Amino acid sequence: MKKLKKMFRIIQKEPMLAVSLAAAAFSLLITPPSPGLLSDIDWCTLGTLFMMLTVLEGFKKENIFRPLLRLAGRIRSMAGLSLFLVFSVFFTSMFVTNDVSLIIFVPLTIILFRAGHKEPYILPILSMENIAAIRGSLLTPFGSPQNLFIYGQSGVTAWHFISYMFPLWIFSAVLLVGFVLFPYRHNPKERTGIADASCAGEWEPQRAPHRVAYLCIFALVIASIVSRTSFWPCITLIVAAAVFVIDRGILVKTDYVLLLTFLCFFVFSSSIAANEGVSSFLHGAVAHHEYVGSILLSQVISNVPAAIVLYPFSVNRGALLYGLDTAGLCSLIGSLASVINYRLYVKEFPQNGMSFIKVFTLISLAFFALVAVPGYLWSLSAAL
Repeated sequence: MKKLKKMFRIIQKEPMLAVSLAAAAFSLLITPPSPGLLSDIDWCTLGTLFMMLTVLEGFKKENIFRPLLRLAGRIRSMAGLSLFLVFSVFFTSMFVTNDVSLIIFVPLTIILFRAGHKEPYILPILSMENIAAIRGSLLTPFGSPQNLFIYGQSGVTAWHFISYMFPLWIFSAVLLVGFVLFPYRHNPKERTGIADASCAGEWEPQRAPHRVAYLCIFALVIASIVSRTSFWPCITLIVAAAVFVIDRGILVKTDYVLLLTFLCFFVFSSSIAANEGVSSFLHGAVAHHEYVGSILLSQVISNVPAAIVLYPFSVNRGALLYGLDTAGLCSLIGSLASVINYRLYVKEFPQNGMSFIKVFTLISLAFFALVAVPGYLWSLSAAL
């Protein structure tokens, strides 16, 4: 009985980890593990995520976000502050990928809303930041891993890719404004309650070398992401070694639970894709049904693995891409960026995991209901 209670507490505290572990174990029953499984796991994504999460912990300790916090602290209305944060995610996700933009702005949002005693707004705004990350990143080839994969496979020009994604992107931006303003409809001039720089803190002069070092490390990580270098294992080791020298305690604070969650999902997707029966079924089920098929499969293995699994069986690549970039609006599993958002939140509010899932699902499904049909119709009107 005690073991069951302990297991229930673990599941309650880390539901996404529990789901990913169960999924990985189930997949290994379907497809027995083999040496090829290790090579199919996206180690580059895991390495990049480790670097970003580690650098983020250093940023928080050294208060490197102070200038951005001061800027946001000058915004007096809650509606204005929420628009600033959500669209910061929307636009930055196009260039540094959706997961990185969430890693940067979700902690800032929590800090600012806590400083103004606006905790009830944290969950809805974080849910909208998640939508912003998913819909903002869809415009560019390097905004998300699935975009990058299909862009590389399709051979189209970057301009053609952006032109094809633009209608969905601009429609999402307009719709997102309405979503952000909705919580403040009864009091559009509600004040933030944040005094100038009250949440920004001060910089200790003697810590300046540490701040410079973390900024240099961050620049190195971003360069490795943008350049898609094959030397990412070396860069990962360099980052880990540099952080160890600067402050080894930061390596202890890195969110290894999130890394393990990602690893389990990658094991699941690789095992499922390697099964001949599953592959045969997908070959017959996906062609000419790419939009719906990608959305549905992403709810099981997330959109990045779904892109890899479905692409060989797809006829309409545009429908596949639109579906993958819409799938993250249905559930946490639909996009691994959503899992990152969830982990960043429960790290600050450990007891509110289920509340996050409920609010996130409600808001995301409402947005999905408004963009799903237009996305499908646009995918039929033009080819990627």
